[in-house]
Amino acid sequence: MIRPKKFLGQHFLKDQNIAARIVQSLSLKTTKAVLEIGPGTGVLTRFLADLPLDEFKIVDIDRESIAYLREKYVTLGSNIIEGDFLEMDIGSLFTDHYAVIGNFPYNISSQIFFKVLDNRSKVDVVVCMIQKEVA
Repeated sequence: MIRPKKFLGQHFLKDQNIAARIVQSLSLKTTKAVLEIGPGTGVLTRFLADLPLDEFKIVDIDRESIAYLREKYVTLGSNIIEGDFLEMDIGSLFTDHYAVIGNFPYNISSQIFFKVLDNRSKVDVVVCMIQKEVA
């Protein structure tokens, strides 16, 4: 069992209904490519993997989560990326426009938004859950 790591600001989403609602909020009218940030135990990933996407990538810094996700979502293969989202060249992950989705860690939520803003020419939409204090 994967436990949230406080030093990473993790708070794993467990409620399947909320996860489904987050994914349903994602409009696929403008893009068929999605980047999930910080999938943790894959609660959102489960719903995203069922969507008719051309490209779907997930990125997480937590080695334990990555190992779990690679075992659970074998078909995603190299689209499961271990790394620090804040240090990545996210513009190179997709050739065209894409959406960003995730249950963002409290301690880096604002940094994620700034990184997405830096890439706003390719990011069509962001759907996320953040803690009330960040909002």
